[in-house]
Amino acid sequence: MRSLIKKILIVLGVALVAIQFFPSAKNVSTAAPGPNDITVMHPTSPEVKAILKESCYDCHSNNTRYPWYTHIQPVGWWMQHHVDEGNRELNFSEFGTYTAKRARKKLDEIVKETKDGEMPLTSFLITHREAKLTALQIQQVVDWADGIHARIPAPAAP
Repeated sequence: MRSLIKKILIVLGVALVAIQFFPSAKNVSTAAPGPNDITVMHPTSPEVKAILKESCYDCHSNNTRYPWYTHIQPVGWWMQHHVDEGNRELNFSEFGTYTAKRARKKLDEIVKETKDGEMPLTSFLITHREAKLTALQIQQVVDWADGIHARIPAPAAP
């Protein structure tokens, strides 16, 4: 029995070392925010820009800040899955490519999920305590999103 456990541990150790040679893709851009970035397209106060950068952009933009532990697999794969999923849902860097209908829907979701405390995700806040939003920050984000929403024309009724 002891021999079997030892063999299993050796195999697991070798597998753990081997997967380090298969890093995850990184969502990193050195370019300045482009013309499709929501903060370029719509007036955004420095306070809201700071909130978005600290609490939202790691998962919802084309530039993620990766902590040291994301270079260790399988943690890196798990993190990249979250980033990819976050970008599929909402990408502030590509907001200008959205149709008016989709943009309005995403702004509604920003308001709802921010007010309900669903964003940032709890799993993100565990390692990024500074990203937790205060009541004032939540209201600033809500007011900002509502302001943009009001400026995007509603799609014409069929």
